[in-house]
Amino acid sequence: MSAIATAEPEAPAAAPRRPRRGWRPGAAGPVFVAPFLILFLLLFLTPLGYAAYLSLFQHKLIGGTTFVGLHNYITAIGDPLLRQGVLRVGLFFLIQVPLMLVLALLFALALDSGLMRLARVIRLGVFLPYAVPSVVATLMWGYLYGPSFGPITQIAKHLHVTAPNFLGSGWMLASLSNIVTWEFTGYNMIILYAALQTIPRDLYEAAAVDGASSWRIARAIKLPALKPALTLTLLFSVIGSFQLFNEPYLLQQLAPNVIDSAYTANLYAYTLSFTGQQVNYAAAVSFLLGLVIVVISYVFLFLANRRRTP
Repeated sequence: MSAIATAEPEAPAAAPRRPRRGWRPGAAGPVFVAPFLILFLLLFLTPLGYAAYLSLFQHKLIGGTTFVGLHNYITAIGDPLLRQGVLRVGLFFLIQVPLMLVLALLFALALDSGLMRLARVIRLGVFLPYAVPSVVATLMWGYLYGPSFGPITQIAKHLHVTAPNFLGSGWMLASLSNIVTWEFTGYNMIILYAALQTIPRDLYEAAAVDGASSWRIARAIKLPALKPALTLTLLFSVIGSFQLFNEPYLLQQLAPNVIDSAYTANLYAYTLSFTGQQVNYAAAVSFLLGLVIVVISYVFLFLANRRRTP
């Protein structure tokens, strides 16, 4: 018995799908960016533009608010209180930032070496002060600095020695530097430690095979690779130092004869605006301070990039 094979009919070719209309590739990008742009416009650019607008006016008892152009800026440039505040903050930067970055670098190198015991506990302990709000940290250190009630003074009296007046004029800048260093050493350590983790381990093994010591590896491999991260931390420190406000503002209650209303440029602008009701002049002072930060940051980045360019 023979079977007759019958050929099955071929299925018709599927028609090509037409692209959906109304949605183009890449159109999702602006949708996701839009919330940030809206918040950036409302919370940053709008207040900044309004402050720039206020800085061009002056409120007078007779005549009300009048347009004065750049008069507030010219007055602020010649203001000795503003100049002293900026110079004092510059001195604070020269004292505090090198010490903080050296400590952060040492901690990062020690953690990356793998030779430190309880490395996770130490890393968390060094970073933990950054999680403490600056207001709480300043109040805590203000209590420790107290010349009559602080534990440092009490321990010194028990030992029959004289404790330095950390809230005096000779120690105030060092006391502020200590608070900021305690707060931000861990933050900078994490940045440097993360940069160290990106270095290929093959370089360490090759250097060890060649007989390089741990110090030689750190100096010849790790430190050159950390230059971009150190530049970033130093740039953040420049911005943060010239915006110093919380620490002197809170310690002013404990040492009013040492920290005046113009101890830092930010504190001076705050006092002008909220105590002296000189909103227009305070806006001009704030913009000049921002200009100083921009110029110093630009010069620093220019010098850093120039050194790295062959």
